[in-house]
Amino acid sequence: MLDEIQKNLIEEVADLHTMPEGAYNIRANGVAAARNTTANIDIVSKEDGTGIDIKIKDGTVNESVHIPVVLSQSGLKETVYNDFYIGENCDVTIVAGCGIHNCGVQDSEHDGIHRFFVGKNSKIKYVEKHYGEGDGTGKKILNPVTEVYQEEGSYVEMEMVQIKGVDSTIRTTNAKVPAGATMIVRERLMTHGDQMAKSIYNVELVGDGSSADVVSRSVAKDTSEQVFDAVISGEAACHGHAECDAIIMGDSRVLAIPKLDAKCVDAELVHEAAIGKIAGEQLIKLMTLGLSEEEAEEQIVSGFLR
Repeated sequence: MLDEIQKNLIEEVADLHTMPEGAYNIRANGVAAARNTTANIDIVSKEDGTGIDIKIKDGTVNESVHIPVVLSQSGLKETVYNDFYIGENCDVTIVAGCGIHNCGVQDSEHDGIHRFFVGKNSKIKYVEKHYGEGDGTGKKILNPVTEVYQEEGSYVEMEMVQIKGVDSTIRTTNAKVPAGATMIVRERLMTHGDQMAKSIYNVELVGDGSSADVVSRSVAKDTSEQVFDAVISGEAACHGHAECDAIIMGDSRVLAIPKLDAKCVDAELVHEAAIGKIAGEQLIKLMTLGLSEEEAEEQIVSGFLR
């Protein structure tokens, strides 16, 4: 059974008010709290107890899998390995994410290693949200690793969100995109206080007609630090795009490192990076409508990260 704190965390990271329809696996404080499978989606615990395998049958469409993780025990540190085997001609949504509530003095940490094996002509949307709360001095730490192996004609869309409360995170995503396949990443990130966040993306475009679009929007406040490190390599006739768009506030720091590696004369690779403060005219316009400077900043940041 989940307590109220854990239920609130699940609502934050997976937008769930009740148990979802379809397949799900909910992990709380290091153990399985609830699980459901369907005729087309099976969830099996690994024999060594380190995680789960999610197996989706060929032709599965309009179904979803929820696998949120919550930690409410201070000092708990875990590494979990989850593998997703998506058959051919599927169209599914996978919702992950981790929420940490830490009111103690010890650090709490969850490191999730997810591998996706996406079959031919399949389409998946993967949503991963991170959230932290609690007034303890112990840190909330999340270090996810995502590996994506696509087959021809597949489409992968990833939504990576971290808006509040995580003290330290290193997010690493590695993908190999074959002929006719597409990889889309949309990252939204906000740091405040003395938080640190590093996003690492390594995308290999290895087949003709492959494409990748990696876009990060972030806001850094106070004395927090962010690093966006994205590498797109083109080994065939492909198209790749990497973009970092950041707002910097207070005494924060944002480092954007977009890299392109063209290994084929027909590879088309583009990168963009823009870092700056909130424009004064934006603040003035909202303040003339009756908002305080702080309220105006919040409105601008909220719209930017939407």
